[in-house]
Amino acid sequence: MHALLRLSKGIDWLNHQIGKYVLWLILASTVISGANAVVRKVFNYSSNAFLEVQWYLFAAAFMLAAGYTLLQGEHVKVDVISSRLSKRAQIWIDIFGFAFFLTPVCLTVLWYGVPFFLQGYHSNETSGNAGGLIRWPVYAMIPLGFALLLLQGGSELIKRLAFLQGLIDDPTIKKIEKTPEEELAEAIRRQAEALSSQPH
Repeated sequence: MHALLRLSKGIDWLNHQIGKYVLWLILASTVISGANAVVRKVFNYSSNAFLEVQWYLFAAAFMLAAGYTLLQGEHVKVDVISSRLSKRAQIWIDIFGFAFFLTPVCLTVLWYGVPFFLQGYHSNETSGNAGGLIRWPVYAMIPLGFALLLLQGGSELIKRLAFLQGLIDDPTIKKIEKTPEEELAEAIRRQAEALSSQPH
């Protein structure tokens, strides 16, 4: 189990790193959307490529962050009934869900998604819109996203089994991290304290 926990920790690290950087895709999509609107209004010019790259970036952000979202416990859960049960019962429900719902769905999507991506890649499929982009990069997000989600599902499964064995703390409790604003306020406070403690 200790080897599996190390594997789980590695998967958590991977999805955490991807989640941190995928956020920039949302910013890029927003900037491109704004620039496209300005160019269209000011110069009366538009391009389907500008529109499609926004969709591609949003699709990449949505798919690649799926594992990170599961890591953070932010996937939609219907816990009206499970919240009334004991912690062990809740953990067993999670285990059942990861093993018999999440894993089969991810494997099924990968089974069909990988050939779908490869077909688009080998044919160099292009958008039917004038000036549109090639399609395979966005097709690649399907197997990549579900592979990361599958890995994170395995990590969550390992953590819950380890919790039942008493090896780790409750993995469903969210670790509250400081927001960037809180970190900035704390840094300013420390700097002010350091300045006030210096001799005048």
